[in-house]
Amino acid sequence: MNNGKAIVALVGGFALGGVIVGVGLPMLQGSGSGASSAARWRGESADCGPGMSRAELDEALRLGSGFMLANQRPAGNFAYEWDWKTQQDSVGDNEVRQAGATWGLALMLHDDPTRTDVRDALLRSLDFWKTQAVTDPAPAADDGSTASPEEPAPTTTTPRRRWVRYQGAQKGSTGAVALLTLAHIELLRSGAELPAGRQAEVETHLDQLLAMLRSQRSAEGGFHSYYRPDGAGYGRANPYADGESLLALVKAANHLGRADLLPDAVRWAKEDQIRNVRDPRAADPDPDTTKGYYQWVSMAWWELAHSAEAEAAPWGEWLMELAVWMIDDHHTLKRRRNTSYAYEGIVPAYAWAKAQRDPRADKFRCVIDQGLLKITSWQLGHSLANDFVKEASPDDKRGWGGIQNAANEAPLRIDVTQHQMHAIILARRYYR
Repeated sequence: MNNGKAIVALVGGFALGGVIVGVGLPMLQGSGSGASSAARWRGESADCGPGMSRAELDEALRLGSGFMLANQRPAGNFAYEWDWKTQQDSVGDNEVRQAGATWGLALMLHDDPTRTDVRDALLRSLDFWKTQAVTDPAPAADDGSTASPEEPAPTTTTPRRRWVRYQGAQKGSTGAVALLTLAHIELLRSGAELPAGRQAEVETHLDQLLAMLRSQRSAEGGFHSYYRPDGAGYGRANPYADGESLLALVKAANHLGRADLLPDAVRWAKEDQIRNVRDPRAADPDPDTTKGYYQWVSMAWWELAHSAEAEAAPWGEWLMELAVWMIDDHHTLKRRRNTSYAYEGIVPAYAWAKAQRDPRADKFRCVIDQGLLKITSWQLGHSLANDFVKEASPDDKRGWGGIQNAANEAPLRIDVTQHQMHAIILARRYYR
């Protein structure tokens, strides 16, 4: 305990339903609060540590939301990456991660609809995406004119589609459309007060985005990864877009009255469980395909387990079993880079296991306690920050509250903070 760095130690297993389960549990040395912090990380079978308190989770969310707001550009998009050591922006960009940041604001607003600063930032972000959007041509009216571009499509016909041409690119990403769909869903779920006419616009855009996602389903299974400027899908499916699209469809069905989406969503969820989980894991104990699919399908299975199609497949069992895979085969706790994505799946698995009185809940609790504590020690300004992060100045308004991608790497990418804030929100909702 002399260098203030996080290290990983493989320790003994812990009791799970009378069976000793071997898990690699990390030990944190001097991560934030001196000896007491180190003691929390013993990782022993009898004491996994108390994990983060509710106050520490609240602190993380407050800081992280501040980082998101501070790194929104006037146009509504986000600074992609800020290096707090060099005090410079990265020249990189990524449309999917930009869309994910928009979704992150929507998740924060759903968590606290009274936050008008988050609401206004989210609306600015959606205004930015309106400048990047393309919509199917409006159908001809009986008088030979065309309908308004924002007019809702008749319920008896397929809605016009809406997609993104980010900065005029010749190909678009289905994942970006899915994440923007999720942002619209969370905004409507939040119940936040919106300017006159804005809710109707958001509802119309959501219907159009959902129509675009449905059109991206490939005949071979999964969702096309890309689409052309005219919205025609192409490219092999990838697990990220598969999971993101499924999650958006099921959330719209569960929370916004779109029950018409459920039959296809259930069928596609079953098909893609084979494509992205069963078959890859049969060939490789830790496949990249399943890792990419993990948090998205975990959240989608959680939604399906709470849907009108709860009995259509063993969604809850799949959720718990895949969380065990993430812990035991993907070795979440031994990873040296940020694994906030893992807790977007493990926290719902814990909530399900606890509700079912499944003994795996103890395992998930132990991993959540230790994993969230570790990656929170990489957040600038948090009371649990490690020694490297403590070097950051509170005067760095761009960096304060951002999350590093590793214990001693200064760049702060917008999507890393966004995913970790979602994991924190889930932990506050279902765990603390």
